Amino acid sequence: MFKTLKNIDKKGYEPQYGGLDIFKYIGPGLLVTVGFIDPGNWASNLAAGADYGYALLWMVSLSTIMLIFLQHNVAHLGIATGLCLSEATMIYIKPTYSKLILSSAMLASVSTSLAEILGGAIALNMLFDLPIRAGALLVTIFVLIMLYTNAYRMIEKWIIAFVSVIGLSFFYELSLVDIDWNSAMTGWVTPSFPKGSMIVIMSVLGAVVMPHNLFLHSEIIQSRQWNLKDDKIIKKQLKFEFLDTFISMIIGWAINSAMILLAAATFFKTKTPVTELEQANHLLAPLLGEHAAVVFAVALLFAGLASTITSGMAAGSIFAGMFKEPYDIKDNHSRLGVALSLLLALAIIYFISNPFQGLIISQMILSIQLPFTIFAQVYLTSSSKVMGKYKNSNLSKYTLYTMGGIITILNIALFISFL
Repeated sequence: MFKTLKNIDKKGYEPQYGGLDIFKYIGPGLLVTVGFIDPGNWASNLAAGADYGYALLWMVSLSTIMLIFLQHNVAHLGIATGLCLSEATMIYIKPTYSKLILSSAMLASVSTSLAEILGGAIALNMLFDLPIRAGALLVTIFVLIMLYTNAYRMIEKWIIAFVSVIGLSFFYELSLVDIDWNSAMTGWVTPSFPKGSMIVIMSVLGAVVMPHNLFLHSEIIQSRQWNLKDDKIIKKQLKFEFLDTFISMIIGWAINSAMILLAAATFFKTKTPVTELEQANHLLAPLLGEHAAVVFAVALLFAGLASTITSGMAAGSIFAGMFKEPYDIKDNHSRLGVALSLLLALAIIYFISNPFQGLIISQMILSIQLPFTIFAQVYLTSSSKVMGKYKNSNLSKYTLYTMGGIITILNIALFISFL
């Protein structure tokens, strides 16, 4: 397959470091945070709070801690080497393993795109009573046009701003509902595994620590080619990158926690079963009254569009990396990667009978792929050959490997729960 696709580009065409100018205006970490309020997160957090109350808040805390370390680590790779995670995997890891890792990452990107497209389709169904499959088709076509023409750059900041306002509205609502803060504090720091909760636990993990965001973060950073500068500039960027990542991830933790807290204080408290994402509009009712459903649907639509755009970009980066190239939407490998992720996700949606359950399972799939990406990333960032003097310290290396081990153990527990 790789040999067949290797020369699909125009003769003499050299991919450029482009298509990412939008990130001059926002921090890479902030864009990753937008993924915290994508449709998959809304579904996972709604299920966690409605079904198990405050008991699964610990997974948001654990996931965020791991995410800070992992996103910071993968950004180091881009800054120090000028390569994204996909390129570095293909260059420095044996072909047999690198192709397996990146192929599984592409499948994870399909799962991510599925959740984002499905969320947008659900929003269109709420707004215009449009069938889910027809809405999914429209979302896919719109995002492909945005990515292939780079038109998304004109609207991306507005989408992020709008979705961020909706995220802030969840915080405001915390003052309008009766939160059991003692139970919440316990839930944040005490691991628990209520009966039947493993799918939801892993979906929360997959919704926070998303494989495609690790690839995307390294792509954003390496597109700036900091590695071509002197050591003083590189060290400065490493320092500011950590601040950007840390603040952004804490914001993400707060948004995820707010969603679970609200679901716990409403649906779990009243023993209301949640079977569809549309029910989440009730979380906005105390703030927005009768218009809650419309505002929720519009926010969900924008969240779906914004996150589908970033999911498509990540897929383009992963696929281009298989051919040792950076993401460039004018390059055929990047274009094909984007199309594969979005169109395969669209095809799968046509066979899904329960959209809400489809969102939950899609996030769970991301957690299953995570160990492949994490172990590859830590191997690369711990290598002197790859990173030079910027390689991981022994403490960082073993801490990151431990995180990969924890996720692997949780995946094993998930499989055992099915037996």
